[in-house]
Amino acid sequence: MDIARLLAERGGERYDLHRRHGNPQLPRMLHAIGFDRQYVRGTGCYLYDDEGHEYLDMLAGFGVFALGRSHPTVRDALHQVLDLELADLTQFDAPPLAGLLAERLLAHTPHLDRVYFGNSGTEAVEAALKFARRATGRPRILYCDHAFHGLTVGSLSVNGAREFRGGFGPLLADTRIPFGDLGALRRELRRGDVAALIVEPIQGKGVAVAPEGYLASAQALLHEHGSLLVADEVQTGLGRTGEFFAYQHDGVQPDLVPTAKALSGGYIPIGATLGRGWIFDKVYSSIDRVLVHDSTFGSNAQAMTAGLATLEVFEREGIVAHAREVGDELRGRLAQLVGRYEMLREVRGRGLMIGIEFGRPSSLRLRASWTALQTARKGLFAQTIVHALFHRHRILTQVSGDHVEVIKLIPPLIIGPAEVDRFVAAFVDVMEEAHRGTKLIQGFGRSLIAGRDVALRPRGRRVTIGAGEPGTLSSVGRDR
Repeated sequence: MDIARLLAERGGERYDLHRRHGNPQLPRMLHAIGFDRQYVRGTGCYLYDDEGHEYLDMLAGFGVFALGRSHPTVRDALHQVLDLELADLTQFDAPPLAGLLAERLLAHTPHLDRVYFGNSGTEAVEAALKFARRATGRPRILYCDHAFHGLTVGSLSVNGAREFRGGFGPLLADTRIPFGDLGALRRELRRGDVAALIVEPIQGKGVAVAPEGYLASAQALLHEHGSLLVADEVQTGLGRTGEFFAYQHDGVQPDLVPTAKALSGGYIPIGATLGRGWIFDKVYSSIDRVLVHDSTFGSNAQAMTAGLATLEVFEREGIVAHAREVGDELRGRLAQLVGRYEMLREVRGRGLMIGIEFGRPSSLRLRASWTALQTARKGLFAQTIVHALFHRHRILTQVSGDHVEVIKLIPPLIIGPAEVDRFVAAFVDVMEEAHRGTKLIQGFGRSLIAGRDVALRPRGRRVTIGAGEPGTLSSVGRDR
């Protein structure tokens, strides 16, 4: 098969193919917001379309491309493992690459002892939920408002983003509590049936950082009541926040740690659930239970190789320290703009996980256009800025969730001064335009109308953008 020829002949049909054979709302949404480009190549921090235009990628596939795209070390390692023609996935073997990757991962988390490998972030979360129930003998998991832990049924049951839950019930009888609220946690623990609290050290939706001291106090309460702390590091793990894992900022030692995304090197899907030895011993308690939790494709040689090569690059090139340094620089320069623009409310985050939040302007001149957008749908101002960054400056970003006036920056961890300068200059330009009047907003509205009309021609009917369904305009900031 000649893949290059196939793409050359039919790559231009991508949106129509998805409309006819996949999720039909995907091309409609991309047309509507003007993101329907024909990307043909990705290298490092940049994407290239079929017209040769270069785009700065500040989204990194929702954090997958921590090392950028097409990293030569990871790519070379994958070529090597394919050429070895290993006897992979025999299902009755102890694959050495999985053991080596587990060993290397655990070196970064000395209080944890074992690793389960699956194929995605949501699978890593599912394993953690099952392991917590088995280890404690208790049925209930606590999770936080606005949390995102995945979209399979178990992880959806601990998903605090309501827009993803509708129509998929009944879900597991888990319990939502406010993020950062120790009192609510204490009340639930008193019932005596809580297996664990699962929490993101930094929530993807809105880029909400756990309050200082919250994780440590939560862990103390959980352990006092015989419950576990699960730190979801699917997106924050592997250097994203300037530490190898984000929980390390807070001096805690979680009992289970699901991670994924960056571990893939941007090539092979992988999920990993790190945990304490006694928890694994409860799950795999006898030979009869050897396959009680398993995955057909888990620990495959290609995924393990991608993980090993990724960690090699992290250690050799000092990626975690680099992410902390560059993240501090980018976040600091953006934070300096808060007093300059009245619709820029706050810049927050850690490392290269940065949230830019917008808010209602104080001046009457700007308030009318802000109110008009809010009336149409909360979150449209942030999407307007995303739209302008993309169309005026060829910078790819996205909003951080449905009905949220926050843009989340999760670029490749390898960005440097040139990318920081380019983004800050573009952001200043867009904010200047946004504060001059309604031209930017009117341009976004015209683009929506034009994009909607293009998107709807094959179906021959109209649709209201922003009707509230997950997957429409401002819910494209999902995390996984």
